[in-house]
Amino acid sequence: MKQEITENFKGKTVLVTGGAGAIGSNLVKKIKEYEPNKIIILDDLSSSYPWNIPRASNISFVNGSILDDETLNWAFKQKPNIVYHLAAHFANQNSVDNPETDLMVNGMGTLKILEYSHLVGVDRLIYASSGCGIYGSDSKIPFEEHDASLKLYTPYQVTKMLGELYTNYYYNLYHLPIVNARFFNSYGPGEVPGKYRNVIPNFMYLSMNKQALTITGTGEETRDFTYVGDIVSGLLAMAYHKEAVGEAFNLATSREIRIKDLAKWVNEITGNDAGIIFKERRNWDKKTRLLASIEKAKKTLGYEPKMKFHDGLKSTHDWFVDNWMCIKNSAEF
Repeated sequence: MKQEITENFKGKTVLVTGGAGAIGSNLVKKIKEYEPNKIIILDDLSSSYPWNIPRASNISFVNGSILDDETLNWAFKQKPNIVYHLAAHFANQNSVDNPETDLMVNGMGTLKILEYSHLVGVDRLIYASSGCGIYGSDSKIPFEEHDASLKLYTPYQVTKMLGELYTNYYYNLYHLPIVNARFFNSYGPGEVPGKYRNVIPNFMYLSMNKQALTITGTGEETRDFTYVGDIVSGLLAMAYHKEAVGEAFNLATSREIRIKDLAKWVNEITGNDAGIIFKERRNWDKKTRLLASIEKAKKTLGYEPKMKFHDGLKSTHDWFVDNWMCIKNSAEF
C-alpha cells in the first residue's frame, strides 16, 4: 500500500455503514492500522454478528439501521471525513423473496446516507455497488465501466443500479465527492454461510460438514471471484485519489473460475468425499459468465489484486477453522 494512501486516514474520522460485515470488518481492521482519529461502524446486524465486529479504543459500534434518522443524526454529528456506504439488503434471491425490503434499504437507505453526507460536507463517499447489478446479460465481456445495462433480472440488481444513479445525482448537482465501487464476487475471511449467502462460504461450510455441494446449473458457469483483501485495497485507494471522484471502478481480478472447479477445490481442501450435486439453474440467474476489466482501476487507483485464488480459499478455510463454533451457531439455512 502506498504511503500516501495510508497517511490519508491519519487523524480522520471514518464512518463505515455495514462495517460488521465481511468486507466492512476487513476494511475497518485495515483502516485501524493507519492512525485514524475515530472509526464509526453503523450496522443493524441483519446479516452480521457481534463476534465479527473489530474492537479497538478508537472504534465505535452503533447497532442501528441506515433508515433510522435518530441513528444517522448521531453518526453524522461525529463529522466523518470519509464515508464508506457498504450497508445493503444483500443477495439476488433475498431481493426476489423480499423486494420491498430491498427497495427500502438499498434505495431509501442509500438516499439518506447521501443526504446526510451532503449536509455535513464529507471529503469522500464511497458507495458499494455491484458488478452483477450494473452489467446485464447483454453487456460485453469483459465488463468495462462505461458499458452499463438496464437488462436486469432481480430487485437487488435494480436497487444497486439505483444507488449509482443517486450517487451520480449528488455528484452532478451538489458536487458531493462520490466514488462507485463495483464489487465482483467477494470472498474470504469474515463471511458467514447461510440461506442467502455467497457460494464460497456455503461450499466451505457444507464441505466441512461432509455434505455434498450443490451447484445450480451445469458447473461450467464462471465468476470473477475477488479476495476481500484485494477489495479493501481498492476501497482505500478510492478515498485518496482525486481522479476517482465522480467515477465508477470494477474491483475484481479479471479472472474466471468455473463453479465446478471451485467445488472440487473446496472438497479437496476440507477432505470431503461427499461429491457434488447438480440442480436446475435459478430462473433469475441469466449470466453464465462474469468477468470484469480492471484496467481503469489499475490506471487511476493503482489497483492490483494480489491474492492467488487457491491461497484465498486456504485463507478462508483457516478462518472457518479458527471460528468454527461461532460460525456453526450463526449459520442459518
